[in-house]
Amino acid sequence: MEKIVEPVVFLCIILLGYGFKRVGWCKTDDYRILQKIVFNLLLPAAVIVSFIDNTHDMSLLWVALFGFCCSVIPILVIYLVTGKTPLGSRAFYMLNGSGFNIGCFALPVVQALMGPGAAVALVMFDIGNSVMMSAGMNAVTTQLLRIDESRPLSDEEQSRPLGPKPPRKPMDRDARWLQRRATLHRIARNFYSSPAFMTYMLMLVVMVSGFVIPQWVGTILQPFSNANAFCSMFMVGMLMDIPRSALDAKRVGTVIAWRWLFAFIFAVAAWFLLPIAPELRKAVIFVCFAPVGVFSTLFTDRVLGNARLAGLCLASTGVLGLVAMTVANIVIPV
Repeated sequence: MEKIVEPVVFLCIILLGYGFKRVGWCKTDDYRILQKIVFNLLLPAAVIVSFIDNTHDMSLLWVALFGFCCSVIPILVIYLVTGKTPLGSRAFYMLNGSGFNIGCFALPVVQALMGPGAAVALVMFDIGNSVMMSAGMNAVTTQLLRIDESRPLSDEEQSRPLGPKPPRKPMDRDARWLQRRATLHRIARNFYSSPAFMTYMLMLVVMVSGFVIPQWVGTILQPFSNANAFCSMFMVGMLMDIPRSALDAKRVGTVIAWRWLFAFIFAVAAWFLLPIAPELRKAVIFVCFAPVGVFSTLFTDRVLGNARLAGLCLASTGVLGLVAMTVANIVIPV
């Protein structure tokens, strides 16, 4: 009974956030306020507290590499398989079918189900995952599908299998260099402007260098870390919506199918391949069922102008992921 109490509480918080939006106590875009609070304050605090409270063995770097592979493989597979799919649906599948919502979902759920000691595996997984979630996912999708990032796709453009052919590269060498520099600068800005990603990189340096963070830092950040679970679940509820058309339902259903296919594959790989303790492997299995990342709503809005549908994907995969993690916690031995 104790193993399902926390998940039920999280589900209630999600429904509470949805209820607040439905009765008009929260506006549709108010989730952006919580998103800024979570990403810029609560999530970095939770990551730092995790590093202070738990030991980090160098073998956990394999988990970071595993997290990167789990984030990049789906987006490439979806691109190869959906060659004849309309551009709008294809971009939606790539942006929402890969990447994991660790800090705003999996981290608080796993801490509740397995205790704070399991958080170390999730933080290391998210170091690899955040490379794609922070900027790589958007860069790979727009480059492979030849999408102009400066504006959302029109309805006519979304019906095509690919974007227009890119213009010919400038003949002048200096002009080509300036073009590449501008592209790299845009991608780099997405990384260094993310407090969560920069916190992960800082903690990675702390881990490799062997520096010990003073305990008083954790004492100061503990209240912010504790608030991460409620605010994250409430934000997922605010993103919930219902499909407005058959196409919306089809897109969401396809994303769920892709994510669960890869979730089972990665879960098996984590259990048999990762050279870490069984309880940490179990935590990584939980992560494989984590929902769509919040960054996916941002990138989907940029590319398709449809953050609402990405929010529906996040909420749907979040509820299903909560069920999967609860079942996994009951049936997987440690």
